[in-house]
Amino acid sequence: MIRVVEAKFLTSASSISDSLSEGVSEVVFLGRSNVGKSSIINAVTNSKNLAKSSSTPGKTRLINFFDVRFLKDDESFNIRFVDLPGFGYAKVSKSVKNEWQRSLNEFLLKRDSIRVFIHLIDARHPKLEIDKMVGEYLDDIKRGDQKVLRVFTKIDKLNQKEKSALKREYPDSLMISNSKKTGIDKLKEEIFKGVFEI
Repeated sequence: MIRVVEAKFLTSASSISDSLSEGVSEVVFLGRSNVGKSSIINAVTNSKNLAKSSSTPGKTRLINFFDVRFLKDDESFNIRFVDLPGFGYAKVSKSVKNEWQRSLNEFLLKRDSIRVFIHLIDARHPKLEIDKMVGEYLDDIKRGDQKVLRVFTKIDKLNQKEKSALKREYPDSLMISNSKKTGIDKLKEEIFKGVFEI
């Protein structure tokens, strides 16, 4: 069984130029504002307040880095989680939005340490154009040593028929409910496999 035994906040950065030096394999979390990104990071790391969530969508404009230690068969593995600012926000100016997008684009393209992209999508709104664009973008830039995980959040908000339809349409995706704690262990396993190919 794969467990997270330690997690801590390292630092924040506004762009790739002031980010941490590379070396540790990185897992990037990205999704629309209010998709539950901070809650998922906290659930995966067994922490209550590791990743801070804002009541104002789009408020977080920094790239946040976390050191996370996994344990498998009594062996310790270090992974770095990277929490990117949410996209799809409305309450910022166009110039701020464009600058932000440029910084994130550069980070995703040029950061060699990234091994797994976790694209979080609200299960209640699975077909938004912005998520489709992000999914296609990640598939397009993904290197051979990188993996994209499509993760639907808030799955507890769907009825059984809606869940079944979503699973049929996206068979390779993961279904997560933070409030019900379902799918979290599976996500940990997929992160671990994506980084270490075990």
